[in-house]
Parts: sequence; structure tokens; C-alpha cells
Amino acid sequence: MKQILKHPEVLVADIGSTITKLSAFGGLGKPGSPSPRQLPVFMGQGMALTTVNQGDVMIGLETARKDLETRMGVDTSGAILMAASSAAGGLRMTVHGLTRDMTLRAAQEASLGAGAIVTFTTAGLISTDDLEEIARIKPNIILLAGGVDYGDRNTVLANVRLLASLGCAIPVIYAGNKAARGEVRRILQGACMPVFIVDNVYPRIDELNIDPVRKVIQDVFSRHIVSAPGMEKVKKLTMGDVIPTPGAVMRSTELLAQVLGDVMTIDVGGATTDVHSVTEGSTKYVKMMVAPEPRSKRTVEGDLGVYINAGHIVEAAGDAFPHIQDVMPIPDNDEARRICAELTRWAVDISIWRHAGRLQVAYGAYGRNERVEGRDLTAIKYLIGTGGALTGLGMGKQLLKNIRTDPTRRKLLPPPDVRIMLDRNYIMAAAGVLSQIYPEAAKELLLESVGFTC
Repeated sequence: MKQILKHPEVLVADIGSTITKLSAFGGLGKPGSPSPRQLPVFMGQGMALTTVNQGDVMIGLETARKDLETRMGVDTSGAILMAASSAAGGLRMTVHGLTRDMTLRAAQEASLGAGAIVTFTTAGLISTDDLEEIARIKPNIILLAGGVDYGDRNTVLANVRLLASLGCAIPVIYAGNKAARGEVRRILQGACMPVFIVDNVYPRIDELNIDPVRKVIQDVFSRHIVSAPGMEKVKKLTMGDVIPTPGAVMRSTELLAQVLGDVMTIDVGGATTDVHSVTEGSTKYVKMMVAPEPRSKRTVEGDLGVYINAGHIVEAAGDAFPHIQDVMPIPDNDEARRICAELTRWAVDISIWRHAGRLQVAYGAYGRNERVEGRDLTAIKYLIGTGGALTGLGMGKQLLKNIRTDPTRRKLLPPPDVRIMLDRNYIMAAAGVLSQIYPEAAKELLLESVGFTC
């Protein structure tokens, strides 16, 4: 056993669907202390399999703690604990808007950016079949949007009454037409459903306002949602909110963008692959956009996980992927690492193509014209890989460098000269959690982890 020498101030748990990580940080100082802090230090990370199937995620967390102490020589006693979680499927949401191209899309952007997995969406009036599907899904949160401010009220109020008829205590976030707020609140409170009123996600035509919704989604997740068995115990031990892991990675991506400029993060996990981009797009295409895009955007590919959803990756790859049998959550031999690397390569490739928008050609009364649909990634300067598959196999940069190109030049992919970086310390989720209290220290730790030097 190593001699225990390191004494961290903060431990950050990231309880994932497959792996639980516990990262130790020092040099932060006490929260709110006026004394100057030292240079923040990443002291090490313990890992263990997440123990949802054993009925208590605390088992995996304690195993990760022991790993941190024995393998990394870290004394965890007396340290503050903070946490993020995506165990047991993460934060499940249903999203309901007035029109598919406007309010529904804006609500989806807000949900995904906050770290949710959108499991069902509707546009316009919710039907009887829709209501049955919502009841079957049993979402953690329902997000309801409805029109621009002072526009149509009837559709959203009809939807509120239908949701109230579910007779369950699912929290509802209302981010629609402000003229309907009072009646929305009365209807939902009368049905004993927790209701949170926030600014409209689509207050005016071609204007997105997703940041207020993102914050409330994370607050509701922390206060009302205990998805995985044993999470209630974790919440009692932690300081601050337990936030969704994808939301924490988005926070870190936004922190890095403050220094690096236009940046994109690829997070390949055991259950999903998440893509986060922070960019306004290139000036070349901004006037061609058919709909507004948020500066910070996340897409979650729920079928692209290199362990739990490995079979879906093989299906998506088709005949190009060799036959595989067993996939290990933590590869420990050359063949297992080879299989994981191949799954990761396809997960990266497919997820980036899904995240990227497209240049479309249309013909009208004035002849041929081009328009941009979706996300413009052509201004991305830095592409960052995180997640165990990209940071732990020893070939993450190579996998990110070999992104499939588009011979038609219609897909708005990152440019060929994009700079590839890896989250070498695997702390993007942990740093996002840490940024709630130590934003500047989190930024410094992230820059060190990706190897950025001025």
C-alpha cells in the first residue's frame, strides 16, 4: 500500500451509467474564504463499476474512494464531497411545444443543454395517445412551452389541462407564452403537480432564450430527482447540487470556450455519446440560417454507448463493423481494447455527423439559393475528447483525427485544421461540478488537463 500523503480539499464524484469516478482536488481554499488560494491541483482519481444493479450506487462510490486512497495515495478524510450523476438513465424528460420548428425545438435545445435525455416530444395539441405515452415513460420532468409572448394561449392551456389529468406529481417547467403563466400555475397547482415558471424559451420570432430553462432543469433535478438506488444517501453527503453529468460537461466546455474560443467536446460513454459545441458559427453561413441556433448546444446519442449500447453501434456501422461478442466495461486486454477502440471510432464519427448541420440547395422564383439547416461547426478551433473510451485507450487523438469527411462539402463539419485535445485527467464532468463554487480554479484545471499553454 502506498503511503498516504495527499490531502485534498474537495472530492467530486461522477456516478455514470457504467463507471463511477471520484476525483480529488487541492489548492482551492475554503469556499468564501478571503485568503488567496494556491494553484489548484488535480491529485488523482479513483474508479469503480457503478453499482445500480446491486441496488445502491454508494457501493461503487465507496469502492472508488478506496481505489483513490490505495492506488493514488490520497487521504479522503475531511474533504468536501460534490457530485454529478447520469446513473439509471440520467434525467428523463418529455418536451411539449406549440410548433415543431419553433417552440418545440427551442425547448429541446434547453433540455439537452441542461443534461437531460429527451425521451418524447409533441407539437401542438397533446393527443390521447401522447398522454398515454407520457404516463408510460414516467419522466422525471415535463417541459412545456407554448408560443411567443402574447401569442396563442388556447393550445398551451389545453395541454396543461391534459397534463394535469395524469394525476401524478411529476414536476412541470413552464417556459412558454408569458400571458398564460397565471392560469398555467393555477391548473397545475390544483392538480398537486410541482410547477416552475421561467422565461419563455422562444419569446419572439427567431429568438432563443434557453439559459433560464437550463438552470431551472438542473435545480429541479437536484431537488426532486433520485433516479438511481442509493442516490438519496449521496445527496445527504454532498455540498451543493448533484447535477446531471452531461450538464457538468457542458459547463466545462463553456469555461474552456472563454479562453479557447469556438470549441467542441465529444464525450464517449458506456451508454451514450454526447456532443457539446460552443460557437456562433462562421460569418460565411450566418445569413443563410433558416432558424436560430444557441451558442451552446448539446446533442445526446442514446444509441451510441461503447458498452451498454455497443450493439446499436454495430448496427449503425453495418457491414463495415467486424463481428463482436463480448464487450468489457473496462477493457483489460489487447483484444478488448481493440474492440473498444473500434466502437469508439464509430461513436465519434456518427455523433459528430448527427450534431453537424447541412448546407441545403433550394430553387425558387429567384433561382438557386443555399441555406443552412442545423449546427454550423466550420468555425470550431478546438476539438476535445473526454470519456473513458477516448482518454483511457491511449489512441484518443488518433480516433478524433480520423473523422469522416464529406466529399459533397454539404455537411458543416469542423475544419481539417481543427486542433485536437484530450481531457487527459478525465475531469471535465468533475470540473463542471467544481465550477459551482470554484469557477476560476475549475477553468485552470481544465486548461491543464487538455494541455493548453499560452
